[in-house]
Amino acid sequence: MSRNPRKPRRSRRPGKALAITVTGATALALAALPPTASSAHAGAPRHTPTTAERTVVVYRVPTHGGQDAQKLITSGFDLIERRRGDDLFVMGDPSTAAKLRGLGFSPTVAETMKKPLPHKVPARHGAGSVNDTYYGGYHTVDAHYAHLDQVAAQHPDMATVVTYGQSWLRQQGRGGHDLKAICVTKKKQGDCALDPNSTKPRFFLMSQIHAREITTGEVSWRWIDALTDEYGKDPAVTALMDSTEMWVVPITNPDGVDIVAQGGDNPILQRKNADDSHGTSCSWTGQVGVDLNRNAGTHWGGAGTSRQPCSEIYLGPKADSEPENAALEGLFKQLYPAVRTGTGDSDPAPDTAKGLMISLHSDASMVLLPWEADRRIHTGNDAALRALAGRLGSLTGYQSGQAGEILYDASGGSDDWTYDKLGVASLTIEIGDSDGRGCSGFTPAFSCQNDYFWPKLKPALLYAAQQATAPYRTTDGGDERPAHRR
Repeated sequence: MSRNPRKPRRSRRPGKALAITVTGATALALAALPPTASSAHAGAPRHTPTTAERTVVVYRVPTHGGQDAQKLITSGFDLIERRRGDDLFVMGDPSTAAKLRGLGFSPTVAETMKKPLPHKVPARHGAGSVNDTYYGGYHTVDAHYAHLDQVAAQHPDMATVVTYGQSWLRQQGRGGHDLKAICVTKKKQGDCALDPNSTKPRFFLMSQIHAREITTGEVSWRWIDALTDEYGKDPAVTALMDSTEMWVVPITNPDGVDIVAQGGDNPILQRKNADDSHGTSCSWTGQVGVDLNRNAGTHWGGAGTSRQPCSEIYLGPKADSEPENAALEGLFKQLYPAVRTGTGDSDPAPDTAKGLMISLHSDASMVLLPWEADRRIHTGNDAALRALAGRLGSLTGYQSGQAGEILYDASGGSDDWTYDKLGVASLTIEIGDSDGRGCSGFTPAFSCQNDYFWPKLKPALLYAAQQATAPYRTTDGGDERPAHRR
């Protein structure tokens, strides 16, 4: 059920955005194609649209060397964000096992699912209620945006909603969404302005850049509510709100999330955005779109990417080709000064730099730090970033390190970009079930959100936001570089 019964403030739909706009409670952008799932009040029966299905199999793949992950990626497999010791996980279909064996691997079946394919059948569409949900309570894009407007309307002294761009479908005139962020703080004059020289340090949280990682958007929803509802009640939240601006993009890839929600009670496993300009059809084993977390203009085209448009890690025709990424990077530039003046991979940001950014993913149970593009190189702020990641790892029970050390190299990611171009301390938290609670996978039961993930993530996010004042001076909690290097 929806955890927030407050009614949203309704307003008229805005015209096409030509620049970033700031309001206290922005109007809702209603998508056309692809449609969202059936709109229903939380707790009411939900109907899964009838559409073609495919059999999805997750394989556990034992590996024996540091290059096996990149070998799987290069060969076109959907290597998902999960690892158990030396075993990796590949998502595919019943024929994938033979292909893996052909490369010398010995896969075993970890999970088999029936999943719908994306479709164009119109579904009932809500009026942007915070109660628009699918799959037992997960919130649609419209619900997330109604929630932002609701929070800003009910807490005008704490919240400002920003429209910072448009999704690919929106730009094409094919439905889609405006791109929305919210600034949350106990406002003083000049707060939440699009000015990199802010008085307060800024903590930035973003989620669902990979649409199918639906836990991440729910964590952002709860983070926004905790900051506003607990101000004046919780001393830690109150001190944070008085001292720091919290920026949240709960849905970074709204077109992709619409596709996920098309499945209703059986979410579609769409990872990428909806850009079909590089091929409008893929076999049922692939999907159209660009992987936004391989499209950012830093180390673009490196390890962990594919130039095949139907690949789950298709990097796009050029760096920052996708409007979702270009707009997000434009927002970052308006929020953070470029303090990392060197261009070399080892050139540091000054230890006086303020600000911290976290990108939420699932479901590897890891905290990752730059450079995620290449495990062989380290940033000039490696010690401080490892300390931050190590402390967050201890709070969540997650492993920490560079992506290639503990998972696999992945180039063109958002957190590498913010560190590279602006010097912002940047991390990825891969939310996962590290305790065997039955909450693993991209689409865990909605009950996992309040009962498991939020109690685990809240203290970690509070700690991270508290470090935004001087993140590169963090020395506690750092892990040594793993002896087991991948």
